[in-house]
Amino acid sequence: GYLMAEAGTPKRLVALSRAWVGWMPGGLALVCLGASAFFTTFTGGSGITIVAIGGLLFPALVSDKYPERFSLGLVTAGGSLGLLFPPSLPLILYGVVAGVLIEKLFLAGILPGIVTLLALGIYGSITGVKNKMPRTAFDLKGALSTLWVAKWEVALPIVLLGGLLSGALRIHEAAAFTAFYVLVIEAFVYRDISLHRDLPRIIRESITMFGAILIILATAIGFTSYLIQAQVPMRILDAMESFISTPFMFLLLLNVFLLVVGMLMDIFSAIVVVVPLIVPIATHFGIDPYHLGIVFLLNLEIGYLTPPVGLNLFISSYRFDRPVTVLYRSVLPFVGLLLVALAITTYVPFLSTYLTTWVDLEEIPAGELELGVPEEPLEAGGDTLDDLEGGDGDGITLGDLEGDIGEITLDDLEGDDGEITLDDLEGSSEDVTLDALENADEEATLDDLEGKGD
Repeated sequence: GYLMAEAGTPKRLVALSRAWVGWMPGGLALVCLGASAFFTTFTGGSGITIVAIGGLLFPALVSDKYPERFSLGLVTAGGSLGLLFPPSLPLILYGVVAGVLIEKLFLAGILPGIVTLLALGIYGSITGVKNKMPRTAFDLKGALSTLWVAKWEVALPIVLLGGLLSGALRIHEAAAFTAFYVLVIEAFVYRDISLHRDLPRIIRESITMFGAILIILATAIGFTSYLIQAQVPMRILDAMESFISTPFMFLLLLNVFLLVVGMLMDIFSAIVVVVPLIVPIATHFGIDPYHLGIVFLLNLEIGYLTPPVGLNLFISSYRFDRPVTVLYRSVLPFVGLLLVALAITTYVPFLSTYLTTWVDLEEIPAGELELGVPEEPLEAGGDTLDDLEGGDGDGITLGDLEGDIGEITLDDLEGDDGEITLDDLEGSSEDVTLDALENADEEATLDDLEGKGD
């Protein structure tokens, strides 16, 4: 993400988006949303997107006569749109803390992410038509040219997801692959990054961020263990059961709670502190773990924009030199639309769970599992340990017990009388007494139990 922000990636993405969707109603607004979502996905930080993409597009939006308040709200809201798309860093951190498969979490976020993009995109198009915004004429040759220039960056999510879903890359391998891929294309293909002048500074900046994340992860492991051992989630659940009886009510109150959390806490800290508390409670109410993760992150995404203390409001205020009170009014329509997208995502879990079924493991039918059954069945009358072992003393195996039948029934063990008695086990009709087992002075032996003649 730091490499892409320092290179010419923002400019190439804006040019690409403008060439392909600039001809549509509200084209430049759609360019802003698409470029912001793509950039946030790989940087993992909405603040970086506001500074990089917003810094490029806010002057362009104002120059094209888009209302300033709309433009401010658009670049501020666009900064957090990519958090639901793979391989967003919050998705990975949530998967680690919640103990769910990160590959499935990547898939779970795709459709809800598209819903949020559509909600804001429709609003942007309506605004463009209403204000008679100019459009860029579509030029296929020019569009293909911008695609060719940005082909290496456009290919990154395709290659990355293909590697993860095919099993060629694991999560930690994908992280290293992405960093190496971006370094190669920015330093050797586009030559935007100097290995001697720029790379050491970028490494220092990224280490500072990821060092903090590693500390958060270490804290998360210990904190989660403490909460579980102290039974904090169970105590909260006991308190909630008195006034929450349905999953609908639980999700409603969870959304309200998480919106407040998103306003007050950094997303990484919120994941560490809140996730261990809500996961057991959500499980009790039958909420799918991947659906819960997407609802959680979407709430925090909206919380970043929600007045009065949403973090992105202050970043935009600083970056564009506008009073934060102006940002409050600017983002309200976008917050309202994102809340609609949140309601749809929350109460239509199909959006979060459908794609996760694509990576479910295929079960092996029981009949196809070979157990290595021996060729010769167990002979009748073999009621000693040697007989059961097959006479070679190498242990009782499932094949020895099953023979060719494939199943062991009580009748096989009991004989014809339907009962298992010590007489059956001993091969004798005499009652078993303590004296018989002990032989008065001696300890019981296998011969005593088996019957000396059998």
